[in-house]
Amino acid sequence: MAARCLPAARRRLGALLALGAARRGSLYFRVSPCVFSTAAQQRSTGDECGPEDPHDEPKHRLSDCALEHKAIRLEEQVRDLTERYRKALADSENVRRRTQKFVEDAKLFGIQSFCRDLVEVADILEKTAESAAEEAEPSNPNTTLKKIYEGLSLIEAKLQSVFDKHGLQKMNPVGGKYDPYDHEIVCHVPAEGMQPGTIALVTQDGYKLHGRTIRHALVGVAVESQE
Repeated sequence: MAARCLPAARRRLGALLALGAARRGSLYFRVSPCVFSTAAQQRSTGDECGPEDPHDEPKHRLSDCALEHKAIRLEEQVRDLTERYRKALADSENVRRRTQKFVEDAKLFGIQSFCRDLVEVADILEKTAESAAEEAEPSNPNTTLKKIYEGLSLIEAKLQSVFDKHGLQKMNPVGGKYDPYDHEIVCHVPAEGMQPGTIALVTQDGYKLHGRTIRHALVGVAVESQE
């Protein structure tokens, strides 16, 4: 702007100088300071109205680029921190679930060892009741054996109800398929009227605690007879 105003000021100054020469020297000296003052004012005004220094524009561009790069880095950091937070949250949730499952299993299966020992008592009670049943026949006049059998039967029934209350169940595998997770083969028997591979007899009852096998059933599996 100042460069464009300067030629105009010079032309005006020349015109004023010519006019002053025609009006003699005294008028020239009065007008001349005003002219110079006017030209200087125009230059000053032009400087004020003109654009910013062109050398400042690259600085602004560099500043904008730096801010843009900084914003990109900050966005990357935010994404990275967000991803880490989500992973940490997922890990903590997995730990919480595993801990909760462990606590629940401890409540359910904390009596597992006790149940293993108790089912052995149930086996003895069952065999004793069966023996008493054989002796306490109607033809036997001994009423004491009959009372003993009745008492044993009541105890056995009560024990089984306690087992059911705490999730301890006896397996009934006869006629079912052999399952290595629940059964243990102790013998093979001829498949008379049964499909080979099915369980024909049980020599020792198996038990499950809340669906988990705590003692395998000892079974005999039917096989095809070889003639």
